[in-house]
Amino acid sequence: MKVDSMSEHNGRSLKTILKTSTAAGLAAVMLVTAAPFAAVPALAAPVEVDAPQVPSFGDVVEAVLPAVVSVRVQSNVQPASNDESNFSFNFGGRSFEDLPDDHPLKRFFREFGGPGMEGPRDRGPRAERGPGRLRPTAQGSGFFISEDGYIVTNNHVIDDGQAFTIVMNDGKEYDAKLVGKDSRTDLALLKVDSPNTKFTYVKFADDEKVRVGDWVVAVGNPFGLGGTVTAGIISARGRNIGSGPYDDYLQIDAAVNRGNSGGPGFNLNGEVVGINTAIFSPSGGNVGIAFAIPASVATDVIAKLKETGTVSRGWLGVQIQPVTEDIADSLGLAEDSGALVVAPQAGSPGEEAGIRQGDVVTAVNGDPVKDPRDLARRIAAFAPDTTVDVTLWRDGKATEVKVKLGELPADQAASAETENNAAPAPEAEQELSGLGLSVRPAEGGKGLAIVDVDPESEAADKGLKSGETITSVNNQEVSSSADVQKVLDQAKKDGRTRALFQVESENGSRFVALPISQG
Repeated sequence: MKVDSMSEHNGRSLKTILKTSTAAGLAAVMLVTAAPFAAVPALAAPVEVDAPQVPSFGDVVEAVLPAVVSVRVQSNVQPASNDESNFSFNFGGRSFEDLPDDHPLKRFFREFGGPGMEGPRDRGPRAERGPGRLRPTAQGSGFFISEDGYIVTNNHVIDDGQAFTIVMNDGKEYDAKLVGKDSRTDLALLKVDSPNTKFTYVKFADDEKVRVGDWVVAVGNPFGLGGTVTAGIISARGRNIGSGPYDDYLQIDAAVNRGNSGGPGFNLNGEVVGINTAIFSPSGGNVGIAFAIPASVATDVIAKLKETGTVSRGWLGVQIQPVTEDIADSLGLAEDSGALVVAPQAGSPGEEAGIRQGDVVTAVNGDPVKDPRDLARRIAAFAPDTTVDVTLWRDGKATEVKVKLGELPADQAASAETENNAAPAPEAEQELSGLGLSVRPAEGGKGLAIVDVDPESEAADKGLKSGETITSVNNQEVSSSADVQKVLDQAKKDGRTRALFQVESENGSRFVALPISQG
């Protein structure tokens, strides 16, 4: 037993200490009584630490490094000025232009960009087009996904590019052509044509096996310093950073900086779990929060780009918003999930299939819909002209419609605009009892214009403002306070504690659930 062994060891130590003490005492007597003698210096030994060794990423890096490349982009775009630098340059009292042409700093900045130079950069300000000659405009990262030269990178790295150069880890350079790009997911596919070369390539990981807390090794080209390796963990999944309708990023804490964009994040098996795309950085540098496109998203998009050069997505054509707990209560839904239809777009597949405002999309082909973003991703995953079963919650019960999806227009806006810019008509104000709202009939008799909102009311907490218009309550059109009261009375009889108000403003239409006075 360990305890016994330790006790035995302590016993021997005590005897040793006693013997040592006795010897030390005799030596002291000898030093006092005997003649002086020469001391022999002890020889120093190098420090050796016998401690558990932390697992190394060396094997993973050695295997994948040949597959990771730097991507240099040229175009006839004049780079815009970049004021984001965190560096101050002072070359011994001389300006950059005063340095000789063969000065090593000048050679470095000529290659990678710097003060007064037009070097490539990743994620810089939007540039302006200049005269015809090509010049470096961007620099990022990428990686091979096939031995015949297909390379994945970010769309924002190659955007506006006319010429692309791939720089290998060993310094070899190859020209590449653009196969296709997708701005909505920020992915692009390049191709190197070198028939006699078989490139080292990597594969995507199984997304379902990726867990928060797993190690991730990021390899890329930050600040033009190719072949840079950093490590961290997956901090979170499903991040929405507001970059587009299909945001579903992995968050990682590996050091990722400008130039890492398009580079891979590997698991310990050397598989790509994500493509580094964006960083959260108040300072412009790495603060340990980076975002990567998940392998599952990249796999589908890259396959389509490789096949056709473009990505076609299904289109339902409805403006939607989240279902909050209050809204679910007002509609009699058991859970606050799904996507609430604010309005179907005119002529859209959703409108033609009979989807109405106030419907809640709860499932597609039997698979539950969590929220509006989940619905958008599910619909986009289908090819145009696919017929899907859409489950709706309408008038307190479930119903189902079949929708033949259209094709998402390239310039499809994220939200529909409203045409309701009318000023309130000069008629008598009316109080909506218990709601903290003063209203009057809107111009044209459609809806109720909000004149005043009690700042202490829940309506104010939900963001209702004067100038906005209430167009319906519980999906029934209203044009007077009497209409509203009638709907609220019916809701009370049905046992509801909240009612669903549709509100239009200059920013569009939305639904808000407000409490029903039980007095």
